[in-house]
Amino acid sequence: MSEERNLVEMLLARAKDRTNAAARHKTASGWTDVSWADVVARVKAVSNGLVAAGVRPGDRVAVFASTSLTWVVVDEAIAAARAICVPIYASNTPDEVRYILQNSGAVLLFVDNDAPDAKQAGRLTRARQKLVEAPDCRTIVLFEGQASGDRELTLEALIEQGKAVDDFDARVAAIQADDLCHFIYTSGTTGDPKGVMLTHGNWAFEASTIRSLKVMRPEDTLMLFLPLAHSFAQVAKAAWLAMGFTLIFAESVEKVVANLAETKPTIFPAVPRVFEKIFANVQGGVLSAPGLKGSLGRWAFSLFDEYVAAREAGKSYDSLGFAIARRLVFTKVKAALDEKLGGRLELFVSGGAPLPRKIGYFFELVGITVCEGYGLTETSAASTINLPGGIRIGTVGRPFPGVELKIAEDGEILIRGPHIMKGYYRNEAASAEVLRPDGFFHTGDIGELDKDGFVRITDRKKDLIKTSGGKYCAPQNLENALKTYPIVSNSMVHGDMRPYLVALLTVNEETARKLLSEKGVTVASSAELVKRPEVLAAVQAAIDEVNATMPPYSTLKKFQLISQDFSQETGELTPTLKVKRKVVTGRYKAELDALYEGGRD
Repeated sequence: MSEERNLVEMLLARAKDRTNAAARHKTASGWTDVSWADVVARVKAVSNGLVAAGVRPGDRVAVFASTSLTWVVVDEAIAAARAICVPIYASNTPDEVRYILQNSGAVLLFVDNDAPDAKQAGRLTRARQKLVEAPDCRTIVLFEGQASGDRELTLEALIEQGKAVDDFDARVAAIQADDLCHFIYTSGTTGDPKGVMLTHGNWAFEASTIRSLKVMRPEDTLMLFLPLAHSFAQVAKAAWLAMGFTLIFAESVEKVVANLAETKPTIFPAVPRVFEKIFANVQGGVLSAPGLKGSLGRWAFSLFDEYVAAREAGKSYDSLGFAIARRLVFTKVKAALDEKLGGRLELFVSGGAPLPRKIGYFFELVGITVCEGYGLTETSAASTINLPGGIRIGTVGRPFPGVELKIAEDGEILIRGPHIMKGYYRNEAASAEVLRPDGFFHTGDIGELDKDGFVRITDRKKDLIKTSGGKYCAPQNLENALKTYPIVSNSMVHGDMRPYLVALLTVNEETARKLLSEKGVTVASSAELVKRPEVLAAVQAAIDEVNATMPPYSTLKKFQLISQDFSQETGELTPTLKVKRKVVTGRYKAELDALYEGGRD
């Protein structure tokens, strides 16, 4: 394979050298394969339509849609028009959509005409509500459905307009490595999102590096459900174009597990929260099983906890009991997971946040490889990765070839390489804060680099908590550990400039109800559930175990259970399922303040 200069050239090259299906997606007739030639034809048609609609090189074009083959086609078409794609998360609120349209100055907006659900209006409705506040945006183009008014156009009508345009090849040839390709807006955990300016050269570096590492093969099939507004999904797309494997599009987040079983992919990239939920469901099901099966399962997982503790201490753990547990319990767990996930999965790829080490040890134990990587939107996603055959659990692997990584005196991770962003759009102050004259990007993450070059992430620099006693604590360590317990769904540790650490927790309602059912207790509501002494005791037991692994100043002294789980729809989670500390802290200020009344228990 030659070294193509941008992702559109990669698409054209794959159409010439690959004979497998480019993509697979669900249609009215079932799962349907799409050829590379068909993808190219569609990209050309949409790109020509954009040019006919007046989109010029450097113009910003936004996409407000859930992940789909059409989204990818539109993304490539925007690049081929020499315009800049501005992804918007499908879950964004009307005000978030307005902000991104205004800040980016997008001249056109693609929207998939989704139906409204119980939690928020459909995306087309949300876009229409805010279009009047984004005067630069001339047109909405609908993936499907009927256009309404003179500022709307269907995708097919856009394509029809472009039939007279015939300079596609010349436009693609004119794309330079330094040309801007995306403005990907950060998820805004600490304020307004910032538009990260990424170039064609950034993505070409990511794609060619992944190809050279051979983490994936051309014969693989990869299921994509991650939002294409996030750099993790975009780097998966880049890998697809570089390697030429088949990209399977999940129908929706809710149908991912069913789709895995139906399509049987070999690779599945996801954020840690997905792997946490798989582990919690497996562990919860095993521990709550009745009779001898449940007793055996609880015994096996108690030995697993000993195994994890030994591994964490750098020791081996090969007791006879654990060997029996592996044969009687964990081989069956692996078989059940294989059946549920399609039976052909060879590789999980984890990114977007640190994967709890216990989760890593679990998947290793049941024979599923998890390659954890690390990067930020500002680094075009991946900067480091654990490669199969050399995975070091608890780390995010070694830096990519061509990437320089070092640790500053205060522990911050600094990165330099061809994949670093140009800066934040219309935000020179923020750009100067993280992009220094020596070319190193200041990530804001705290980490360590071991003697073998493996990187360990310990926390976010801005998330570090300093208690009133002057001790620094890393909340993510506690939060990640707590989420490995089946009773806990989500957590947020609090305590900056306070005398001690406390936590707001949400419970796994299914696990909690099973616990109560075993004791002959039924509850009518979530509010009643989190007040039950049995549930409080189970959460306290989890906290006690986590506290036992922490230094005294970094232990949780009190906690409060919240009856409603954190979610994107209520604004407490980012689209990649990270807790928005500022939002949660403000929303539950009274509950947090109450945890400090009267001092420690």
